[in-house]
Amino acid sequence: MRIAVLGTGALGCVFAAKLACCAEVWVLGTWTAAIDAIRRDGIRVHQRDGSTWQACVQATSDPAEVPPCDVALILVKSYQTERAAAWAAQVLGPDGLAVSFQNGLDNAPKLEAAVGGERAAIGVNYTGATLIGPGETRHTAQLTNLIGTRPAIAAKVTALIDIMISVGLDTRATDAIEGEMWGKGIVNAAINPLTALWRVPNGELLATDERRALLRALVEEAAAVARARGVVLPFADPLAHTEKICRASAPNHSSMLQDIERGRPTEIDNINGIITAEGRRLGVLTSLNEMVWRLIRAMSHVAG
Repeated sequence: MRIAVLGTGALGCVFAAKLACCAEVWVLGTWTAAIDAIRRDGIRVHQRDGSTWQACVQATSDPAEVPPCDVALILVKSYQTERAAAWAAQVLGPDGLAVSFQNGLDNAPKLEAAVGGERAAIGVNYTGATLIGPGETRHTAQLTNLIGTRPAIAAKVTALIDIMISVGLDTRATDAIEGEMWGKGIVNAAINPLTALWRVPNGELLATDERRALLRALVEEAAAVARARGVVLPFADPLAHTEKICRASAPNHSSMLQDIERGRPTEIDNINGIITAEGRRLGVLTSLNEMVWRLIRAMSHVAG
């Protein structure tokens, strides 16, 4: 199998390095320093047990250099989806499959518009990673990733999942991806902005009663919006699930915290911004989600 990984950040590097054990992997990205480092030294991955290893993959910033691929994994920021989806359409073979493993609640229509609905799938990522430098990443957490499936793409999804599981990227298929996507969105709406505002790893959100109270309020607002949309969530207790994720990924620095620390645009518009807009549309109060949305926008660069 030939796989294109679109994205040179923390997650892109983890996915590419691990998949290189069982597939021909091409990394596509616009970060010149990362592309140069990967071409020169491969990808260096630091594991949770303290071990470090390297993987050799192909890397380029020109999709025209990539031969036709069976799979394209989208692992860029949500505000970069349209460009990445166009690249995926360029590198995919006729029977290929593009899978978004991104944060955000609005990536599916952009991916489908670029590659066609018959070649698009939405994933929910529960792999944690922290970027160390160009081509170097720390794999901090591994829960079960999800990929939405349906009869037309089931065989391709199964083939990809088999490879992902074999390299330690635990993944399963689901026919209820909207609920899973909103379930992850609720988690992100709480963990991402709070860790970014307080500059703490995920586990620290449970350190005090005051922090847990704010976590709870964000989760409850987001869950109310999801239910008003008619979304069936994959868990009965959104707060208990979010706290479980905090504990399971305790040392991880959220992607939004990493963006703030590096002065990069964040995905706040695609997470809390969408929850706020949907709350207004549906008549659901989202005052705290709106507050953290505005706070993060005020302290960070805003894409577009």
